Amino acid sequence: MMRIAHVSDLHVLSRTAAHWRSIVFNKRVTGYANLLLRRGRVHRREFLVRVLAEASGQSNHLVVTGDITNLSLEHEYEEARELLATAAQRTEVTVVPGNHDIYLPSIHRGGRFAHHFGAFMGSDLPELACDVPAGPFPWVKLRGRAAFIGLSSAVPRPPFVAGGFVGRPQLAALERILAHPAVSQQTPIILIHHPAVDVRPRPVQLRDGLIDAAAFRATVGTLPHALVLFGHLHLRRRYTVRTPSGTLDAICASGAALNHQHESVRAGFNLYVIDDRGRLVSAEAHVLDAAGGGFERRPIDHVCV
Repeated sequence: MMRIAHVSDLHVLSRTAAHWRSIVFNKRVTGYANLLLRRGRVHRREFLVRVLAEASGQSNHLVVTGDITNLSLEHEYEEARELLATAAQRTEVTVVPGNHDIYLPSIHRGGRFAHHFGAFMGSDLPELACDVPAGPFPWVKLRGRAAFIGLSSAVPRPPFVAGGFVGRPQLAALERILAHPAVSQQTPIILIHHPAVDVRPRPVQLRDGLIDAAAFRATVGTLPHALVLFGHLHLRRRYTVRTPSGTLDAICASGAALNHQHESVRAGFNLYVIDDRGRLVSAEAHVLDAAGGGFERRPIDHVCV
């Protein structure tokens, strides 16, 4: 049995690390305003530390589906890397980026995400990757009967736009990876930040979702079964989608540091058990209780679409 812990949207915050010039004259000014007015109150660092410690202790593999930082600031990168390195002392850690991790075009040009988190993204098939704003993607980690495949949907966007896309080069690379002999007999576990399944109105999807979600689902729809893990929505939910070849399970994790009254949103992690045939046999949420003192096991809301 493989036990996979899934966390997302850490939003490691930095209120003081940035010089004012790095905030005022670009998109960061809107994110910083959000930090001061809202996010700084609802994301609790002590919750995040508890969640990462518990998730790493409960699993063989800890996956993080993006928005690791809040404004892509260097101090945020450094602090987040230290937190993940501590978790990596107990279990394997794997990450993909979110829109907050590639906040500006300069982050792409400087290769900052790959610089800080490359140790958590090593690939067993590096020759199949292509270059995208976050670095070389898709990457592949072959672990037993599972093939972990990381995609980047993170691209710099204008203010008030948080959507992402995979893009044709990455989807073509994903097709080649899925057909590779080392992968085709395994169960693909695909990691992406933006929602692979999104039931919100189309205008909302275009502003805040995965713009090419249909093309992504068409690419993985040829598989008899696959597991897609994502974040971004700050909500725990499992979607089962019928495909031409079988079923696709797509599961969203909530924010790992969120202080929220509703248990489908509040800080915690998802835990998945994969059997020795590569099948998903259970999926449950481990939610930090309202006082932050312990974890409660809860079912994940399940929707068939």
